[in-house]
Amino acid sequence: MSDEVFRQDLADENGLQPGGPFLIRMLFKEPVPMPEKGDMTAVMERHIGPVECFCHDEKTAGFAALEHIAEFKDGKAPVQLMVMGVSPFEGEGVDAFSMSQMWDCLEDRERIFRECRYQVVAVDMLAAGLPALERADMDADFLEALAELYPTCEAFHFLNCGKLFLAEDVRSHQIKGPDRFIRFGVNVRFFNIEGTEDKMIDTLGMGTLFLPDLQYHFHGMDPNWVVNHAYNMESYLLANANPIEDGETVDGMENGQMSRQVQWKCQYEDALIQPPRGVLDINMGEYASGGR
Repeated sequence: MSDEVFRQDLADENGLQPGGPFLIRMLFKEPVPMPEKGDMTAVMERHIGPVECFCHDEKTAGFAALEHIAEFKDGKAPVQLMVMGVSPFEGEGVDAFSMSQMWDCLEDRERIFRECRYQVVAVDMLAAGLPALERADMDADFLEALAELYPTCEAFHFLNCGKLFLAEDVRSHQIKGPDRFIRFGVNVRFFNIEGTEDKMIDTLGMGTLFLPDLQYHFHGMDPNWVVNHAYNMESYLLANANPIEDGETVDGMENGQMSRQVQWKCQYEDALIQPPRGVLDINMGEYASGGR
């Protein structure tokens, strides 16, 4: 755990835009060429289904995912999956606060950002018009296609949630279906509240799917239990299109396990820790801290 003290900062009025693009940054030690058009198309189709390559050069490759049709008020269009050409990486957007929450890469995070001087950014476009489950699955398929197309990638940095993974951990995972999005696209963050016994656990990344991030302000419970609760809750919200209304309760934790005998009340609030966004605050009953 880091002993560094961070300040609450909710001054960014823009915050994270719900439904915004899913941004994947691949990090490299050496420059890497754009894969050949035919190779890219074949790999994309193997992971995503039928695609149409509508642009391809050293700067940009774009693919229409023909089975993923986004619906908007003024019509329908296939989702676009974009891959940018390689560019220098100088640590943009990676500050001490962000690095403190890179739990999946604690041993390697400083080395990765020191050694990797090149990046390739990939993004989905128009995907806000997809149902949450479909988008989660498609973005995870896109990630797996990228992992195959770029074998020299050292690490994947997920900009929506701040997670960092060694590329090998992305390639070797055994998760199936939309829960892959929870694994890579949603970060469960942990904070000690200075000067108190209070702790804060929240999630970051679910807003990409128009689903709520979670927030727990508590004391007296093993934080690892709460982390597990948060991941289980986010998986439930994704699978069920967020059926939870303001004021309803969810199963809480007892002795490290989810328990129907313990009910925690839910309330929609503004996040207590940056970035500014709406969250589903979970009141942990006897373990709860702060006023609601």
